[in-house]
Amino acid sequence: MKKLLLFTLITMLFSCSNHNDSKPVSEISKLPPATQTGANTFGCLLDGKAFLPGNYNNSTNCFYQFVDGGYYFSVNANNINQDNYLISVGVGTNAKEIAQNGTYALEGMIPSNAYGTYALEGIPTRTNSTYTGELHITKLDSVHYIVSGTFWYDILDFQGNVHQIREGRFDFQYTN
Repeated sequence: MKKLLLFTLITMLFSCSNHNDSKPVSEISKLPPATQTGANTFGCLLDGKAFLPGNYNNSTNCFYQFVDGGYYFSVNANNINQDNYLISVGVGTNAKEIAQNGTYALEGMIPSNAYGTYALEGIPTRTNSTYTGELHITKLDSVHYIVSGTFWYDILDFQGNVHQIREGRFDFQYTN
């Protein structure tokens, strides 16, 4: 009887230790939720991998300002990749007012336009007429200074690599 009990106990322990309920975490599930509360969050898929701001000062920036007769909006995030390079991803407008529920083509950084950015080690590239995307503002609250939205775009970096930015989302209290 003792041998049977010992065998049962060992079998149970062995089967429990080999049982794994954890599922692989999808890249999209690593992104922050698409909120509209001023949570100061940013995330997107960069070439299929979750891209989030780094855990250090100035890893994010968001502003919406009226300057010299035009509105300028920008939200971006920075982080260090696995190769120890500084990467920056963001969207913005150049002398273009944004509005809640507005959708904007991300083309180039020219007046009255919206654009997407990607920078590797501080060398920026921007969307253009060939590599484009879309920005959608889901909330713009000028009383509480909250701007939220989603975005996607393709972009060609200075080394000739095309990057796909997908499932982008942000929710910030902006400076004006």
